[in-house]
Amino acid sequence: MSTETLSRPSPAEAALAGRYGTAAGLPDGLPSDLPWNDTLALLLSHRSVRGYRPDPLPAGTLEMLVAAAQSAATSSNMQSWSVVAVTDAGSRARMAAVANGQAHITQCPLLLVFVADQGRHARLAARLGTELAAQPLLETFLVAAIDCGIAAQNAVVAAESLGLSTVYIGALRNNPEAVARELALPPGSAAMFGLCVGYAAEGHEGTVRPRLPQSVVLHAGRYDTAPEEAGIAAYDEQILAFSARVDSRPYRWTERVVARLGRLSALHGREALRAILGRLGFPLN
Repeated sequence: MSTETLSRPSPAEAALAGRYGTAAGLPDGLPSDLPWNDTLALLLSHRSVRGYRPDPLPAGTLEMLVAAAQSAATSSNMQSWSVVAVTDAGSRARMAAVANGQAHITQCPLLLVFVADQGRHARLAARLGTELAAQPLLETFLVAAIDCGIAAQNAVVAAESLGLSTVYIGALRNNPEAVARELALPPGSAAMFGLCVGYAAEGHEGTVRPRLPQSVVLHAGRYDTAPEEAGIAAYDEQILAFSARVDSRPYRWTERVVARLGRLSALHGREALRAILGRLGFPLN
């Protein structure tokens, strides 16, 4: 056996190197026999895809993705979410207009819109002739929004296991009222985000994007900010080199954070989200 074969990284090491870009992103002292299986391989290989072929999905795919989403954890079994499957080209074009013209929304054969849905509980209470005292609370809305995220990520993993690609569309929150009109959402229901699903177009397969080092996000017992500055500085240079290779405009992570959060105009209308949600039936008391 050659020295090259002996020194070849294991599948787990190769996947971690892809996800963190460098061993510096991982804690010291990792064992050589890292836990590994096909599920971990799928998770660590995730990438967002922003170019799709128009090919339709195989029959039954939508129903299986929704079943996977419904298999996710849900707070107290409240199941406070719904999903609207948008396949009509005109409707997807109008969703793309809300989302600053993201072309992949019109390209993908399926757009799933995940909806925080307290309206179903309100209608249930009305049929029963009872009141839901916790219905107007911020906590109840958070449960619905979090449930959307947990369910959608199950759908993403299921889609990728079938050889499909995905990308989240948070920009549907630019104008939740327009989305609600387009999808005929009842009061107490609001779109949290969309999810494009389809087959990646050639040249748009996406790339595994490095994440912050674990020294910045993983804390042992108590939150520790001490490693943060050095970890972010190293990550900035890593993302700068990475984005120079794969993006149209190189950037550092700190620049992205400041650009996104430093001015309200970068939110494209989402700075008014609390008031908009109130009009859609979420008092957020």
